[in-house]
Amino acid sequence: MAFDEVLGDRIRTLLGDDPDVSERRMFGGLVFMVAGNMACGVIRDDLLVRVGRDGYATAVALPFAGPMRMGDRTMGGFVVVDGEGVAEDEHLEDWVERGVALAASLPPK
Repeated sequence: MAFDEVLGDRIRTLLGDDPDVSERRMFGGLVFMVAGNMACGVIRDDLLVRVGRDGYATAVALPFAGPMRMGDRTMGGFVVVDGEGVAEDEHLEDWVERGVALAASLPPK
């Protein structure tokens, strides 16, 4: 399944050269890991963000955000942000920072 390479490049630019950041193909897209924990990624034309269970209700209520679904199952602690919602660099940065903060708060893998 193809994913938005431009969005992936924009995320890569935001994350810079941090040695704790790695990339992995997952969910038919590309995800970015921080110290081995998933932070965010690109699925088709949308941004996937790990917000954690505590941040889920707040995040899913934001414009362009919705629950991440895999088939009939909703993935708790993850949201999908429509590509429109991250068209502006500052909005993408806000979401990426949210995912990175959550991943960095977890024990390294």
